[in-house]
Parts: sequence; C-alpha cells; structure tokens
Amino acid sequence: MYNSDSPIHQQQKYWAECFGTAPFLPTSRKEMDELGWDSCDIIIVTGDAYVDHPSFGMAIVGRLLEAQGFRVGIIAQPEWQNKDAFMSLGKPNLFFGITAGNMDSMINRYTADKKLRHDDAYSPNNEGGKRPDRATLVYSQRCREAYKDTPIILGGIESSLRRIAHYDYWSDKVRRSILFDAKADLLLFGNAERALVEVAHRIANGESIESLTRIRGTAVVLQNAPEDYKVVDSSRIEKPSKASFVAPNPYQVEEKCDSKIEQAKSKPITVQPSRHDAKTTAVRLPHFDKLNNDRILYAHASRIMHLETNPYSGRALIQKHGDRELWVNQAPIPLTTEEMDYVFGLPYARVPHPKYGKAKIPAYDMIKTSVNIMRGCFGGCSFCSITEHEGRIIQNRSKESILDELEQIRDKVPGFTGTISDLGGPTANMYRLGCSDPKAEANCRRPSCVFPGICNKLNTDHKHTIDLYRSARKVDGIKKIMIASGVRYDLAIESPEYVKELVTHHVGGYLKIAPEHTEKGPLNLMMKPGMGTYDRFKEMFEKYSKEAGKKQYLIPYFISAHPGTEDEDMLNLALWLKHNNFECDQVQNFYPSPMCNATSMYYSETNPLKRVKYKKREEVQVAKGEKQRRLHKALLRYHDPDNWPIIRRALTDMGKQYLIGDKESCLIPAEDEQKKTPAQRRKSGRHGANRFATKHSKSQPGFEKLHGNGKGKSRAKQRAR
Repeated sequence: MYNSDSPIHQQQKYWAECFGTAPFLPTSRKEMDELGWDSCDIIIVTGDAYVDHPSFGMAIVGRLLEAQGFRVGIIAQPEWQNKDAFMSLGKPNLFFGITAGNMDSMINRYTADKKLRHDDAYSPNNEGGKRPDRATLVYSQRCREAYKDTPIILGGIESSLRRIAHYDYWSDKVRRSILFDAKADLLLFGNAERALVEVAHRIANGESIESLTRIRGTAVVLQNAPEDYKVVDSSRIEKPSKASFVAPNPYQVEEKCDSKIEQAKSKPITVQPSRHDAKTTAVRLPHFDKLNNDRILYAHASRIMHLETNPYSGRALIQKHGDRELWVNQAPIPLTTEEMDYVFGLPYARVPHPKYGKAKIPAYDMIKTSVNIMRGCFGGCSFCSITEHEGRIIQNRSKESILDELEQIRDKVPGFTGTISDLGGPTANMYRLGCSDPKAEANCRRPSCVFPGICNKLNTDHKHTIDLYRSARKVDGIKKIMIASGVRYDLAIESPEYVKELVTHHVGGYLKIAPEHTEKGPLNLMMKPGMGTYDRFKEMFEKYSKEAGKKQYLIPYFISAHPGTEDEDMLNLALWLKHNNFECDQVQNFYPSPMCNATSMYYSETNPLKRVKYKKREEVQVAKGEKQRRLHKALLRYHDPDNWPIIRRALTDMGKQYLIGDKESCLIPAEDEQKKTPAQRRKSGRHGANRFATKHSKSQPGFEKLHGNGKGKSRAKQRAR
C-alpha cells in the first residue's frame, strides 16, 4: 500500500521483489526467461540505447521501479514502422512508460537550421536514424496498437517540456499538449521519481489510471475542471488581477548599472505571504485555439506558466483543448538528500547493455567517469529549459554518496585511468547553494536568483563544494578530477577560495565558461550578467593560475541570433572576439526549444519577462529569416574565409566599410585581399606572426605559447567552442 507521507525509499515493496536484482534490466524474452520472469510489470520504451548508468533516464527509472519491487523491461530504440518490436517483451501487467530519451527527439535529429543530423550520440556507433521524429508520439501509437487497453504513461524531457500548448520551432506553430497527440493516459514532468513511485504502487494496488488525477508532477486530460478547485481566470491578457500575484511584477528585469545592482543587493527583499491556497486554486491558461492566432496572448500564457513553477506556492494549471481540459498539477516536491542518495545508489551496472558488443556509444563515453552531484538550477537563463524541467531548488546528494560513486567508477568502469571527467550537474558550483530563508523560498516567484543581481537571501558560500573537491581527491585510485565547464562565474567570484581551489586542482589547461554575449541588450533578455562579471572572474582565474605555476586559459562560448540581438550586437561581439584573439570553431545559433522563455520571445516577438500587454508592450527584435540567422552565425566565425562575402555585404549595408581591409582595426579583408594566401594576408612571409597582435598583447604572459614567437614556428590559436 502506497503511503504518501513516506519517502520514496521507505515505501512497502511490491510482491515481485522476490525475484531480486537483475544484472541488466531485460531487453528480450530470453533475458526474461533467464531471470525466471513470465511477464514484466512495467515496460519502458526509450529512444536511447540502453546504458545502465545514472546519467541515462531509462536506467534511473528502471532501477528505481525495480527497487520498489517491480519487474521492469526495456525496449530501447525499437523499429517503429510496426508494432512487432513493441510486443517483444509481451504485455506489461501495469503500464508502458514512454520516453524519447535524454533529449527532445527533434533537437536530437535536427540542427538549429532545421537540417537533418546524420549522427546520434545516444546510439551505438553514433549512428543517426535510430529514432523517429516526435518519438514520444510514434512510440505511444505503436504501444496502443500492440496492446489497446494497457495504460500509457509519458515521461522524459520531451514530454516534460511539451506538457502544455507550446510553440514548436520545426512546424512553426503552436502545438497541443503532447498528451492529446500521444493519446496517452498520464504525463509525468520534471524529475519524476516521486510521482512515478506513487503511480506504480497505486496501479499495482488496483486503482484505475483514470482515477490518478491529483498527483503532483503529473498532467492529465479531463472532461471538466475539478469542482473542488477555485479557478482564477488568466485566459485573457491583464488577468489574473493584481490581487492574484504574491509580489508586484516579480518578473521585472530592471536595467541597472553595476553600482545600482550592488545597492539593490544590500536592500532587503520583502516577500508577501501567499494570497491563495495553492492546494485548492488553479489558474486557467488561454485556450489552445486562441494561442494559435494570437502571439501576444501566447507570451502572456508563457509568463503565467512560469509564475506557477514554485513547488510550494505554485498553483495547478488548466487549459482548454477543444472541448476537453488539460489539467497540470503542481510541480513535484524536490527530493531530499536521503532520497537523492537512494536514487543514485541503486545497483547500476554503469556500462551499456551487453547486446551492443564493442559498439561505441558517444554519450556514454563522455559521461562514464563523471558524477552528478546535484539537480536543478536557479540561474533562470531564458534560453535554457533546465529550470522548467528540474526546477530552481537545488537537490543535493550527500558527500558520502558522491564519494561512494567515485569508488564505484574506480571498480566498475572498464579501462578507468584514475581521471574523473566531471563532478557537477546542470552547473558545476551550485552544490548545496540555495535560499537562506525558507519562508521566502516557499513564496518566491523570481525566475532567477542571480539576475539582475544576486539575491541577498541567496547563500553563495561554496564551502561544501570545496570540501567535496578536497575529499574526492583523497579517494584511493583517483588521480585527477576535472571541472571542464558549467561554472557559474557570477557565483564563483563571490567565493575567491572556490576559484583558487578550482584553478589550482581541477582545470586541465582550459576552462569553458558561457558569457553567451557581450552586449547589454541580448544579455538582459538572456538573464545573464554583463561582461564586467566575466572580466572579474578572468582576473581571478589568471591570478590563481599564476600562483599555481600553471598556464591555463578561459574558453568563452556564445549564442548567435538570440532574441533581442541586433546585427550591431553581433558585430560588436565579433569585434570583441577579434580584439581578444578568439576563433570560435563550433558556434551555436539560438535553438527555440519548447517552453523556455526565449522561445516565447522568438515566437511572440514580445518580452514575457515583463507584464504582457497588447499596447505599450516591450517588443523584441528577432532574427528569424535564414539570411539574418546565417549572418549572425557568420559573425561569430569572422575568421572563416567562407563567411567573408556575407559579412562584407552586411558591413557595407550597415555603413561600416571601414571594418573591411587589411588594417589591424578591420574585421575582415577586402575582396582583393581574400585572394591572397593566409601568410600574405598576415604580411608574414614564411614565418608566422600574429596579424591581430598589438604591442600590448605581445607583452602579456603566455602570449608566445599561444601565438608563437615569430621565429619560425606556426602559432597555436586560442579557440572557443
């Protein structure tokens, strides 16, 4: 019997626990027979190859359900053209669990320019084409064909971020909640362990799937709104009324200079008590049909949805689709440290399923020696969907659990050399950080705890992370622990001791960080700090690298064509790159992924971070056409001769021909200069001299190692992602 008051690791187990733990969850009838199973209680269908590792969703879900006593089978990357592959394990006794995999299937299969990818890091040998477009929909259809009456439950990031009516970049229209298109019975969103355990036990206890309508972290389709809920109408702009908000305009992004931000940090934040009972109040979003024809209303709906994401004070959402109601329950309560330790301490084999033989799975190779220490992110970057999926509240593992996993890697991972590739999560340095005021945290609606300035209630003490690093280095058999990316440098500069620890022991020559842009306009809409913060971190990074006697370099990366980015902004970014002698090898055009704030900006050309109105709203410049998006991407790669013609035309149209030529201040060469060899353009003859170098830059420490000394050896360029 499921007990809602008990942690997930203290629930009474299902009777099938007597079968014990499987070395791998079965993927075939033969494996089921070897385990002595006549059937599976739950079958998970996934778009990824089956890797029994806690960085893969199907492994976490499968091992969690197994630990609850259920027999769990895996159908990984099935042939989807007919139902046969979906019947390979027989009919599940309880339900099918369907996920597209660790990525949205459309993002996995297409580039930001909507071109088909020919590789897939989550497939054996990096082979593309192992999953269909909109995999969740296809898998659901095939499962329904295979066993008509078996419940279907959706999960994973594709379903989580498509749980309400959402703008779809690939079809360029608003699509219904994925629940309707998949014809599924239930959807789990976010990190769904708590909801999953409850659903599985309640179905096993004989409850019908139709009765499971009030579980946190789930969405269902209903005929009518629940009568015992008060519904606040926000289906039109300017609704709900001011009294419905717990704080005045909490999404306001104020434009402040650094000094004003510092002043704002020192002022106390007044958090008003909730004016509603979140357990009995729901908010009505605009009707799906209206969102298809009203982009401003879509921005409003997105804003309202983001206002209700706090698991403690956020309300349920209701949205009409045709004559039926989509009911989205409150967000799941974050897992406790004990529950996180339980999930990550399950008996994972930590390797791919043996059926793949010697095939390489790139995603596994990348993470096989990395450790996830936390979940969630309170950064709130508008282009990122981590907050919408995992939430703003950080969920932490204990130090003991993390150190135990390091030993597991040492003992189980084939060919382990002693190097841990990463110790982090969505970010590297939010471990055990969070709000210092529980009452404020329970009522807060801010989208970010660090923008426009760090909230004065946020604990930024990195002592737990520092202690973890020091303890991890002492584990027998661990020679090196790398932190290669994911550092929130605006938080890091609040703890010089952390930066010193990081730089001295955990950087292997290069550290990737993400300023994302250099210009204030795009940065404000991204909800990212200004370049002054980057400069302060860079100064500390170089200081501690020098003290450690190491030559180490920051590799910044950037996004092109983000909403709010003008051509002039991208040009200024390109000039910054040239001035700092960065050449971006891999660049990312903005990708409008479902549900995030920046996608709402892209579609509506309106800023949903502020109060949305039909009149006097804040409009957002968006690079939508292929021509402008190509230009923005080309400016990030100003050094590539293939991009010079498009940049040359743009500079001419902008009246900035003075940036074309062979002068040091120019961005690109003139057309006749393009015909020369690289050495001729550098005016360097046979020897490599840096055409971007200045007398000042040549005097900087480390210049000769990066750029050559001009005495016969070609220089190595400092490169960004």
